[in-house]
Amino acid sequence: MNNMRPLLLDLPPEEWKLGGVPGYRAEQVRNWIFEKGVLEWKGMSNLPAPLRGDLAEQWDAVPMQKVKAQGSTDTTRKFLWRLRDGQLIESVLIPATEGTKGVRASRLTLCVSTQVGCALGCRFCASGLDGLKRNLSTGEIVGQILLARMEAGRRIDNLVFMGMGEPLANLRALLPALDQILSPKGLGIGARHITLSTSGLVPKILELAKYPAQVRLAISLHGGDDQTREKIMPINRTYPVERLLEACERFVEERKKMITLEYILIEGINDDLSQAELLARHARRLNAKVNLIPYNQVDGLDWKRPETSRILAFRKEVERGKAPRVTLRMEKGHDIDAACGQLRLKDIQAGLEKIPEYP
Repeated sequence: MNNMRPLLLDLPPEEWKLGGVPGYRAEQVRNWIFEKGVLEWKGMSNLPAPLRGDLAEQWDAVPMQKVKAQGSTDTTRKFLWRLRDGQLIESVLIPATEGTKGVRASRLTLCVSTQVGCALGCRFCASGLDGLKRNLSTGEIVGQILLARMEAGRRIDNLVFMGMGEPLANLRALLPALDQILSPKGLGIGARHITLSTSGLVPKILELAKYPAQVRLAISLHGGDDQTREKIMPINRTYPVERLLEACERFVEERKKMITLEYILIEGINDDLSQAELLARHARRLNAKVNLIPYNQVDGLDWKRPETSRILAFRKEVERGKAPRVTLRMEKGHDIDAACGQLRLKDIQAGLEKIPEYP
């Protein structure tokens, strides 16, 4: 990527000097990108043609191109993006209908990637099967949201950083991206509509606790004790359960905000009712929400989701253990390879990673 023009979205709009053009011109560019969703210089019609040409020579405004989109029967949409260096990443657009005070409204959640691949090797996840290629830049993170919004033709209501990669392993690019996402000059999405998920990078959890905006935190737990969790999450050998829970306690104490314990149910691995008891105990300790997720089948992995009766029994046991709040999330997009990394992995195997770089 060293021979490419710099990516404009890697900088906050407040720092867009654009070769010394007047400030109002930079504001026009910001308006085109963040308000109107226009990323092509040629489409910014109120800029003089010579200026558009100069900017196109100096800056890239388009961080990625769409390679493929898949639509699910539940209207979930999954996008495969090709970055400027030819690497592939995914985003998933998830619809949901929410009701408040008798009013039901459709909302859109975008699952955002933060890395190309992943180094952590969680056993249930396709993202790490091909290893970690690199971190995404700030502009590549923000760009997914802008382009998904253009595809949807409407505002994205919620963001979950649960796509490809470990978000907290890329805080250097993610925190500036959050600044742009939160800023009224950027995407203007409120902090309570943003969730970051982590497999348990303890030092990074403590670093995130210092970030001023009240973004939400979700912990990929998936096992109530070290022996069970290590079968699923290799990172547990570095940051075992007790150390992770202590970091979560410090995060909650600092932020005064409920966190979520994510728990993927895998048949014969972590669906024993004794694990439900431990999960409830951890949730009580942290005053945390529990989100149960039946396993989403991944090609190349032998694990399976439990029978529905087993899933319901597990949930009942967590509730009996007085976890503060328990939800069961039947995943979206099961028919379109919506689990993290599946679409990218299939297309890499088919040779799409050899698509040439941007012209």
